[in-house]
Amino acid sequence: MTDLRSDTITQPSAAMRKAMAEAETGDDVLREDPTVRKLEEQAAALTGKEAALFTPSGTFANQLALFTWCPKGGEVYLSEYSHIVQHETGASAHISGAFLRCFVPSNGHWAEWDDIAPRIRTVKDVHFPRPALICLENALSDGTVQPIASLASIKVKAEKAGLPVHLDGARMFNAACYLKTEAAAMAQQADSLMFCLSKGLGAPVGSLLCGTRDFIGEARYKRKIMGGGMRQAGILAAAGLIALREELPRLGEDHQKARELAAAFEGFDAVFDVINPVPDINMVFLRLRRGGKKREQLFLKLLADADVRAYPPEGGVFRFVTHRDLSKAQLIGVLKILPRIAEALK
Repeated sequence: MTDLRSDTITQPSAAMRKAMAEAETGDDVLREDPTVRKLEEQAAALTGKEAALFTPSGTFANQLALFTWCPKGGEVYLSEYSHIVQHETGASAHISGAFLRCFVPSNGHWAEWDDIAPRIRTVKDVHFPRPALICLENALSDGTVQPIASLASIKVKAEKAGLPVHLDGARMFNAACYLKTEAAAMAQQADSLMFCLSKGLGAPVGSLLCGTRDFIGEARYKRKIMGGGMRQAGILAAAGLIALREELPRLGEDHQKARELAAAFEGFDAVFDVINPVPDINMVFLRLRRGGKKREQLFLKLLADADVRAYPPEGGVFRFVTHRDLSKAQLIGVLKILPRIAEALK
């Protein structure tokens, strides 16, 4: 079975499993787990931040950031397409009580200051929520990567407006690989950020929230409120340390796999409309030229019959994600079945 649903489906590597079995542990709520502490220190160093906090997931880390930055009813400015809005189950309504004020990016991808500024309430009024936070993403849900210059421009103007910036960096290291830069170069354009260990980096569990010592100290308290205080979590953190050591150098391989896959779909342009013919990171997006629910279901069936797993489309758009566990032989196998699938969809 070839699984192209997500890079979250990867299995822990042999090195990760060994490290997990041998991990030195303690009670992390009491800050006595040496492996978690080592992971947090390494995450802070990689992002150029003062401190970091281990959390169970990316959604947890994002919502913890909102919970830490925002008073109840505080207004958060973010893209309508962002993960926090689209794929985090409305968690801010349950946890932080933050009010999400969305905008649609004018360039169709990432936020620019001119998209954000009109949303910010500059007048204090008894009728208005209080401005609290700007949230950005560096590797977006459509697979594009926001340029550092764009992030930097927003950060400068946000500071003038008195607003902190949180960066959803779920696939931050994929973005850094694409931009040929260090993750810290992006991280310095935000006051807080999170990145996932369980996506492109292939670890089984966990994300890191990074920021100043004071911010992380408050986030640690709020993490406990959210039920995220884990005990002998070093077993999980050990896999994260292996991911940061062994997976960062090979992320470009996943990007190349995505480009090969996109090019193969492009070869049948009468059937497939590839939205990103040259992917920035490890994601390929496409539509069927002749859409409709029945044809979309047929496409999924044809893939499944060839032992290829894919998610159903969102709004008519299919997403295919390459990852460490997609072997060269599996990728070649997908490329070989595409002519037959394309013919059946004509």
